[in-house]
Amino acid sequence: MVIRNFEQADMPALGEFYNAVTSSGQAIFWWVGEEANWVNVFCAFEGKQMVAKGQVEVFNIIPEANAPECKHKLFINLKAAPGREEDTALLDGVYSLLLARACEMKITLPDSHSTLLCVGNYAAETGYHRYFQERGYRPLHNLYSMERDLSEPIAEQALAEGLNCIHWSMETREEQDLYLKLESEVWPDAPLGVERLAEYREHPLWTAMIARDAAGTVVGSVMVWQEDEGGVIEDVFVREAWRRRGIASFLLAEALKYLQGHGLGTASLVARTDNDSALTLYTSAGFQTASEEARYYVELK
Repeated sequence: MVIRNFEQADMPALGEFYNAVTSSGQAIFWWVGEEANWVNVFCAFEGKQMVAKGQVEVFNIIPEANAPECKHKLFINLKAAPGREEDTALLDGVYSLLLARACEMKITLPDSHSTLLCVGNYAAETGYHRYFQERGYRPLHNLYSMERDLSEPIAEQALAEGLNCIHWSMETREEQDLYLKLESEVWPDAPLGVERLAEYREHPLWTAMIARDAAGTVVGSVMVWQEDEGGVIEDVFVREAWRRRGIASFLLAEALKYLQGHGLGTASLVARTDNDSALTLYTSAGFQTASEEARYYVELK
């Protein structure tokens, strides 16, 4: 068996591996991305057959001003060929390289905050949960992936008096920095960051819808875009001083109408399973749970 970084010539083997791993529909699988990312991708081969693949990436970088209990987060994705999910030697071979690469990446992060190494798999992927728990990983949180049929009617929502809603393209770095500052205020332990914001903005139909007061102060926001034949809703937030005024319900309805108006069939979003207020909001807007992901972590030394 050979374990090494992914290369261009591995694309056919990757395609076969992807089809095999995802055929059941119960596997979280990351694609390898652009060539610049392949230094973070490790593959195990037996002859020409890919039998395991792992990736690591920076997920959250905590601004230095955020509370010290916030943590940078790196995530890994590790998969073996069907029938090899319990092959500890195979998984260990790839995981050891992922761990070493994660330690290298940690050095590049601001030393103002410590770093967590995290992993997420569908709740049904019990073998992977067991594998990581045996290596000291502890529960972080669970997430629901939720979907809504856009052929169903969307209830009209009124925006609170004194507020208006606009689309915000965030074309300048100053605008992007302002958005990221507001978003970090709402989620100080999981800020979006410049790189992921840039990634989101590259998607077809991407737009941000913001609610603001008469002085132009942003009080809430939602982002939407297209993936395949469906729409994605992300980063739904309302700043604390403006909550419980129906702003989130209004922004969510506007996002759904935007995606529906572009002919998309479904809308999807992700919510933590312990966020009762968000789950109530999304359920009332017609979303239903499609799957559950369990996430685990270790402190990266």
